[in-house]
Amino acid sequence: MKKAWFLVVLLMVFVLVTLPKQGKASNEEVAVTQEQSLPVVETAENLRSILKESQSSRTLLGQGRLYAGDVMLGAVNKSAQTSEVSAPSSGNFDMTTGSSDHSSTNLQVEGVDEADIIKNDGQYIYQVNNQELIVTQAYPAKQMNIVSRIGFKEGEFTPQELYVDDHYLVLIGNAYYSETSSPDTPKVQPQVQNGSQVQIYPPVLTRFTSKVIVYDLADKTNLKKLREIELDGDYVSSRKIGSSLYLIANKYLDTYRIMEQGAEPPLPSYRDTAGKGDFATIGYKDIHYFPQSIEANYLLIAALDLGQRDKEMQVAAYLGSGQAVYASASNLYVAVTQYQQVHQPDSDLPSPESAAKAQPASTNSSASSPAIAPKKLIPSSLNITTALYKFGLAQGGTTYKAKGEVPGTILNQFALDEEKDCLRIATTTGQIWRTDELTSKNNVYVLDQNLQLTGKIEDIAPGEKIYSVRFMGDRGYLVTFKSVDPFFVLDLKDPAAPTILGALKIPGFSDYLHPYDENHIIGFGKETIELSQKTGQSILPGEAGGSTAFYQGLKLAVFDVTDVAHPVEMFKTTIGDRGTDSEVLRNHKALLFDKERGILSFPVTLMEVANPGDVNSRNGFPDYGQFTYQGAYVYQIDLIKGFTLRGKITHLKDEDILKSGQYYLNGSKAIERIIFIKDTLYTLSQAMIKANDLTSLQEENSLILK
Repeated sequence: MKKAWFLVVLLMVFVLVTLPKQGKASNEEVAVTQEQSLPVVETAENLRSILKESQSSRTLLGQGRLYAGDVMLGAVNKSAQTSEVSAPSSGNFDMTTGSSDHSSTNLQVEGVDEADIIKNDGQYIYQVNNQELIVTQAYPAKQMNIVSRIGFKEGEFTPQELYVDDHYLVLIGNAYYSETSSPDTPKVQPQVQNGSQVQIYPPVLTRFTSKVIVYDLADKTNLKKLREIELDGDYVSSRKIGSSLYLIANKYLDTYRIMEQGAEPPLPSYRDTAGKGDFATIGYKDIHYFPQSIEANYLLIAALDLGQRDKEMQVAAYLGSGQAVYASASNLYVAVTQYQQVHQPDSDLPSPESAAKAQPASTNSSASSPAIAPKKLIPSSLNITTALYKFGLAQGGTTYKAKGEVPGTILNQFALDEEKDCLRIATTTGQIWRTDELTSKNNVYVLDQNLQLTGKIEDIAPGEKIYSVRFMGDRGYLVTFKSVDPFFVLDLKDPAAPTILGALKIPGFSDYLHPYDENHIIGFGKETIELSQKTGQSILPGEAGGSTAFYQGLKLAVFDVTDVAHPVEMFKTTIGDRGTDSEVLRNHKALLFDKERGILSFPVTLMEVANPGDVNSRNGFPDYGQFTYQGAYVYQIDLIKGFTLRGKITHLKDEDILKSGQYYLNGSKAIERIIFIKDTLYTLSQAMIKANDLTSLQEENSLILK
């Protein structure tokens, strides 16, 4: 009995002592398991093996990437949304624009800053201008002047974009270093061609790094450099949340030199002047890779806290590439496109058994043999999916969390959105040119915090592809296009059962959707007309057979989704003719919108047809316009009158337009951004900053930069 009691007491002591440790160990084990759930490269030999397997897969795919071209990623910038409330009060976008006395960069996620070529702090404008960083005291406009100008030597560093806060200016770009082949690189044997010996000399290589320079803003007339960091590879994207900076870079691997010439695979490296300042190499045992998503590329993710100047940045390395980057306030997502060839049996070809049965008894005469149909050429089909990798963001650090996968490819960063621990993602599968079961289809998937499928809507608008998407709280908005623009309203309140609430079919399409308020969306895109391929005559949108849609000028529209089952195009206006363009169609940062002030402005390159009535003069196709203007269009926008053009601002002189000819090529005077500070509107090009009164648009001052 005593022995039994002793065993009971011993067991209780064991439980009391070990339970807390087991709980803690469990948490640590989960973290370690998740971090190590990605395999490690380990050795140079293993890296070659992984690359060889990847190379074979790409060879088998042939022109697969061309087949998928119409659903490949758009311009990535490579660059974001978080909220914990429903659509009527969504936090995915800033519903309080106008509360500040100066404009800021148009962001996808409130509180998650994105780098841009222009920033302002309410008095000073900070601009990346070709090979220079220019700081201008912009307000008051009458006293506008350049207070600081830092130049960078071409071929050594190319600044691309920047961040600004109360203390720091963070400049990001690419740096370049010339290198020659290392002495241990195997020599290439001479080749004999037409009796002549051709010697291939060791090439001069260029090393690319993503470089960050941090400046102290205490004295804007004399910016003090505080810190430099560099990552191997080309700059992909970045985010800044508070004082934490997150940087993503891609370093390409030369598979020919590695696989064919036997060169040692280069290891990724980085440097941080907060540490030793020299380049530190990341070893094979610290490089993870994404199975089934192998690319001859290193993906590097760096994190640092700008407020801790002496703390060296954290760097994680992966064998793979980041094709699209999305970030919420707490997580970073990297999207990677995966390809797998699908073999299609041809049902029209006889099987070997049936072909044998069809052979005649005598085979002496070839004339008596039955005619076997020639083998039909079938386009190679690809199963294209998007792999998603989730990284947790902490104060100056990242942690790998989970992996997921969905069918299809995404358009850009706006195809991703995090809401209440769920990730929503819109994709396009198939190819738009196909008319069989492999034609394009569009889908929306909802994944849980572990990136496992929770809910989905598939097969939206077959034969079309996604042109724009926007998630706002419990709702989503999707635009697809082939000949008309279906504008879909999605209910995402229940992650397990997303549904389509309503749809509107209209001519044209939207490339970018921007929230006006919880029930109104602004669309920026192109107007279209649908023409018969045979007659060239306009036909009704959606009429079946023999028609092609041609884009025309820019189109602005306000969609009213108050009645979610019956969305309405409330207002619409168009700008110019075929060929008219705006950067806002590709880059949301080019938009200035302030709801409280009723301001909507963006740069426009205007193309106009000389004889508007003769739109079908060229082989039955609509004519392209001729360049007539480049500048900022400034609208007053409200829900009473819609779009009211208040005026246009240009940096061009009349002689610039006369010199331009058919197309405008003088990019230095092209307005790139529009901002406001207090009562002044500023337009910025590489050549000039122009200040206009915010109310009257009368010019107040201009500053020549070049």
